[in-house]
Amino acid sequence: MPSVKSEAQSTQKSKVELFNFDQEFGLESGSSLPELKIAYTTHGKLNAAKNNVVWVFHALTANADPTEWWPDIVGKNKVINTDEHFIVCANILGSCYGTTGPDSIEPVSGEKYGLDFPLITIKDIVRAHELLRQHLGIIKIKLGIGGSMGGHQLLEWAIDSPSLFENIYLIATNAHHSAWGIAFNSAQRLALEADPTLAYKYEGAGEKGLKAARAIAMLSYRNQNTYRKTQSDFEDKIDGFKADSYQAYQGEKLVRRFSPQAYWTLSKAMDSHNVGRGRKSVRNALTKVKANTIVAGIKSDILFPFAEQRFIAKNIKNARFELIDSLYGHDGFLIESEKIKNHLLKLLK
Repeated sequence: MPSVKSEAQSTQKSKVELFNFDQEFGLESGSSLPELKIAYTTHGKLNAAKNNVVWVFHALTANADPTEWWPDIVGKNKVINTDEHFIVCANILGSCYGTTGPDSIEPVSGEKYGLDFPLITIKDIVRAHELLRQHLGIIKIKLGIGGSMGGHQLLEWAIDSPSLFENIYLIATNAHHSAWGIAFNSAQRLALEADPTLAYKYEGAGEKGLKAARAIAMLSYRNQNTYRKTQSDFEDKIDGFKADSYQAYQGEKLVRRFSPQAYWTLSKAMDSHNVGRGRKSVRNALTKVKANTIVAGIKSDILFPFAEQRFIAKNIKNARFELIDSLYGHDGFLIESEKIKNHLLKLLK
């Protein structure tokens, strides 16, 4: 049998630190983890007043280094400036870039968890962030910023700890994951589960399923106009279309850097997102946010339609809603850097 695959390798270049929480970590589902490791990066220095913290929340398949996947937003002389701010980004619970997840070794069996990893929720992910915050001695966060699943985490935390954040910037996210979004995730999990190797724990298990799942996801991250503009064929063809090779390329690219079991686990965690759970209603939960808030939507986003961001802004006191016109649909939150930069400058002023 092939050897057990180690945690997926990231391309991140910044030094990744590890916080070990050597106690039982209870989960919202009622299950628990015997221990917890959190991989994270920091950039810049915490000032004497401890009031220059920026916490960046990553989305589904990103890692703990925002200078890698958001390089026009986070870095030297960028709007989130490594010379001015103390920037924290933690790899989320359930991922495969160093934080405890399906690719981690289960202490009793000595094998990786795989699909035996317990069900986790956005609330669990935020509780892990809270442990790291305490470990780092952070009292106040000047700015929290997150898009998509990163926005789920930020919104949940800003509701749970209203005095922690001075400013928050939410983009391409929602307050309760929609039936539409859950359906897309379900379709991806069906693709993963159609790969009979998904449940195994050896290197390469589930990779064909992950490739298919990512191809499905791309249809929700972009839109018809994106494909028409970037993947149309103008020659007379009967096979070998650009869109076909593009879908395969996107699937193969993710397989090279991510874990199928982690993808399955995190898609379930995304489905769990509901800030109203245990708080009477979503509207009631949103009224608890005290931070200065900008909520941005992307006009062409079919996965997180901008009506969802407008709803958030309407129910947070004095929040501002901004709409970004972009060809790139949901992926615009990673691409439209200049527009995001202008929003952040407004917020930080």
